Amino acid sequence: MNHAIRFHETGGPEVLRWEAVDVPPPAAGEVTLRQHAVGLNFIDTYHRSGLYPVPLPSGIGLEGAGEVTALGEGVTELRVGDRVAYAGGPIGAYAQRRNMPADRLVKLPEAISYDQGAAMMLQGMTAQYLLRQTYRVQPGDTILIHAAAGGVGLIACQWAKALGATVIGTVGSDEKAALAKAHGCDHTILYNREKFADRVREITGGKGVPVVYDSIGKDTFMDSLSCLRPRGMMVTYGNATGPVAPFDLGLLAKMGSLFVTRPTLFGYAAERADLVAMANELFDVVSSGKVKIEVRQRYALADAAEAHRDLEARKTTGSTVLDPA
Repeated sequence: MNHAIRFHETGGPEVLRWEAVDVPPPAAGEVTLRQHAVGLNFIDTYHRSGLYPVPLPSGIGLEGAGEVTALGEGVTELRVGDRVAYAGGPIGAYAQRRNMPADRLVKLPEAISYDQGAAMMLQGMTAQYLLRQTYRVQPGDTILIHAAAGGVGLIACQWAKALGATVIGTVGSDEKAALAKAHGCDHTILYNREKFADRVREITGGKGVPVVYDSIGKDTFMDSLSCLRPRGMMVTYGNATGPVAPFDLGLLAKMGSLFVTRPTLFGYAAERADLVAMANELFDVVSSGKVKIEVRQRYALADAAEAHRDLEARKTTGSTVLDPA
């Protein structure tokens, strides 16, 4: 019997249910996957809570890795037995088996395990577009990454360091500071003990940074703007503390002709060619050893509610995998 996590109403982790679900034969352009690992991401909590509304009842999850077990009509790029991974949807990754559009899947290199694939696709391709496209980090840049010990944070710190940047990261504890430093972060700031904007100015000799990567949202947005040098870019890509409130655009002029952007992975990877190019760059940097993907927490897929509680309580670090077995 195939099982999946579903929810029939929005709310806290308690709304997540372990249910038996049918998986029909794949439609044209689809394949059936037997999933070996599923990724846990903060966006999953936004869908569950209703911050990002989805039609109910609904599955949940946007990232996974597994084996192709059946092909729908017209699928030519994949074969039964192929190892594949995906990120970004369609929603419903928290499942033992599922059907997926073939054009949203990428083949996993043999050197990358299913666990690594599920742990890095969404977070790693997010790091790819942040560092290589939204603001293209250059050697000698000093950058600020919030939640540096989180899933995207640990990947982005390593990748930015490999690109020749000096990395400043905010964290919530001494343990997370040590973890971030072990993954390429040059300067850590404990946001609950010191004002990060003041420390950034101190570290940069008053100049500020060319870019801030902020997944925190409401609680850090305005202070993040004050960390930027003239014509710097504020990249807000998450809402861990809630969405950013409307603000006066005139502040961007007063603070130095600043830029603000709210990118998404879907916006960067909507086209098949872009998706493949981003995944390949991620696979290359991981295969080279410059970025290490470590699964730091593991839960049974049936225990997804517990995983959500720990994620929202900031008890997790780095990447987390849900085991569908």
